[in-house]
Amino acid sequence: MMQFLAKAGLAVMLSAGTLAGTVAPAAAQLNIIIGDQDRDAPRDYRRPPPGYERPGYERPGFDRRPRGCDPRMAEDMARDYGFRRARVVDITPRRVIVQGWTRRGPSEMTFANVRGCPAMRR
Repeated sequence: MMQFLAKAGLAVMLSAGTLAGTVAPAAAQLNIIIGDQDRDAPRDYRRPPPGYERPGYERPGFDRRPRGCDPRMAEDMARDYGFRRARVVDITPRRVIVQGWTRRGPSEMTFANVRGCPAMRR
């Protein structure tokens, strides 16, 4: 008799666990809305993609030039690294290339084309 009750109890626990596993995903689809149901979608605070003009996004008092590496700043930073007669020879969307002379001869330095002009390669 005791073995029968143990087996029956184990069967009840297994079926209850299986039933609970199927009810939980179904309950996850239930939406409870308290308050106004006709409200607008939440605002998107991310930056818009490049070239997309959203009304009111531009800040007054600022010009609309790209915020990349300024060529004069790249030349000044190259001079700080020891370049003489530094000049910008190429600007791409990703990098600014500066050539000049070091104590070892002609050399080239690459800066990332982002704000602050971090040095990529010397």
